[in-house]
Amino acid sequence: MLIRPALNSDLQELHRIFDAAKAFMRSTGNLEQWNGPYPSDELLLNEISAGHCFMVESEGKPVATFCFILGADPTYGYIEGRWPSDAPYGTIHRIASDGSVRGIGEFVFNHCFSIIDTIRIDTHEDNIPMQNLVTKYGFERCGIIYIADGSPRIAYQKSL
Repeated sequence: MLIRPALNSDLQELHRIFDAAKAFMRSTGNLEQWNGPYPSDELLLNEISAGHCFMVESEGKPVATFCFILGADPTYGYIEGRWPSDAPYGTIHRIASDGSVRGIGEFVFNHCFSIIDTIRIDTHEDNIPMQNLVTKYGFERCGIIYIADGSPRIAYQKSL
């Protein structure tokens, strides 16, 4: 597998991957996260333009995507709980896979930790597979944060 920056021309593949990820979430009881047209073309194109959106390819085919942002994330400015450190960090958002390749989460985490030693991530309370993945990888549950629309998310951090 390899990771590359997403391009505007990847928009259709991004939606295909997100549609597969949404179907998986619904099948595991997560009925609330990523409803409707989320993520929008506007959001994805803005993230591509900012250099935050990445594609994971296997055998030359896009199989997953994620957003990775270095620096303070305003969403994490307030937490009901506590962050274990205030070290500079990167944030992973919207890991999504089409389900065709196993091990995407660990591959993405390893890549991001090769860039920075502290990472934060959050997920919906109904996203049990993601909670299990981040816990298995050694992320510490730190508390509850709130995204832009006011919805709560479980927040995690790991430092090497």
